Amino acid sequence: MSAAAGEAPVRERDGVAGAARAYVEKLKAGDVGSLPVILALVLITVFFTSKSGVFFTAINFDNLTVQLAGTAVIAIGVVFVLLLGEIDLSIGSVSGIGGVMVAEFQQAGTGHNFGGGTAIVLAILVGALIGALQGSFVALLGVPSFVVTLAGLLAFQGVILKLLGIQGVIGIQSPIVNHVANYFLTPGWGWGIAAVVTAGYVGSAFASRLSRRRAGLPARHLGLTAARVVAIGALAFGVVAIANHSRGVPFAGLLVIGLIAFWTYVARRTTFGRHVYAVGGNAEAARRAGINVARIRILVFMISGGMAALGGVVFASRLNSVDLTAGSGPVLLDAISAAVIGGTSLFGGRGFVRAALLGALVIKTIENGMDLLGYTDAIKYMVTGAILLAAVTLDTISKRRLERSGR
Repeated sequence: MSAAAGEAPVRERDGVAGAARAYVEKLKAGDVGSLPVILALVLITVFFTSKSGVFFTAINFDNLTVQLAGTAVIAIGVVFVLLLGEIDLSIGSVSGIGGVMVAEFQQAGTGHNFGGGTAIVLAILVGALIGALQGSFVALLGVPSFVVTLAGLLAFQGVILKLLGIQGVIGIQSPIVNHVANYFLTPGWGWGIAAVVTAGYVGSAFASRLSRRRAGLPARHLGLTAARVVAIGALAFGVVAIANHSRGVPFAGLLVIGLIAFWTYVARRTTFGRHVYAVGGNAEAARRAGINVARIRILVFMISGGMAALGGVVFASRLNSVDLTAGSGPVLLDAISAAVIGGTSLFGGRGFVRAALLGALVIKTIENGMDLLGYTDAIKYMVTGAILLAAVTLDTISKRRLERSGR
């Protein structure tokens, strides 16, 4: 074998032209990624900005961020469940349980009276335990997730009614709990967070590039990597600049970004995450490869339950209380719609954690804009339903095209 034949493969992908050609090929094959969602967000923003002078303002930006936070947090768990090709219909009721639990645990005079931070952690653990219970029925007994979680939806809604009982409403006195959705960072802290986010992305991007080069794998062109870094930095500092014109960066928004970053790392960079995609792509092949499929399913439902409970904490914090309607209304449909609209496939094995944020942005931006223009709930439901149908149709067409192209 010649020395040339034994050399490592090309270490750097083609430049902008090569990347553009590769992206066009992906689109032709049906792998549209987040492009439709981003284009939709741009069009939605332009439309409502032209119709309302209040829509594209700093104060409405802060309001929108807080409004979408709870839905986005719950949708993160939904993304993991959908990656397995399963469904969790109990997330609305479990979010209500999370809100009621955090209210109960922080309440004085009940024998609990935990600190706000402890109450939040305990509420998340309760949600995770519920997820483990439901996941065990699915993974160990083979009961369809639709049936198990539909039963959970009904049962845990009954638990909420039982827990609140005569009280009907529990007020939240803990400043820590209330600050989850109602605290805004000072301008200095906002700029600092933007700098940290940018620096973190720079480190992640170039560390990934270096690791690929060391492994002899093609890395993204240096110019494209630099362009992505500049874009992320501009976005981070732009968001802070807008928020600082009002009350500052909402902590709820920071929580969502932190969770997206953490769970993206788990999904894309850990063995567990790779196993989730493998099980969602072909459970039998994953089992034959030595993956503990039952364990993966149980852990994913635990993630869904924990994120649903945390989303319930965000909702409770925003209202400074919980009542008999906790977890009801559009919570379930909004969270599932957010994950699907954001680009997560209903067929399993395809999607990204960021879909939770992108989908929640679409849903809540439309809802926010329609509220400003005085549209009725009937119109909002019809528009959201049409967008969900469009997203699922696109996913179905994309799956067929990917299968035909052999991807």
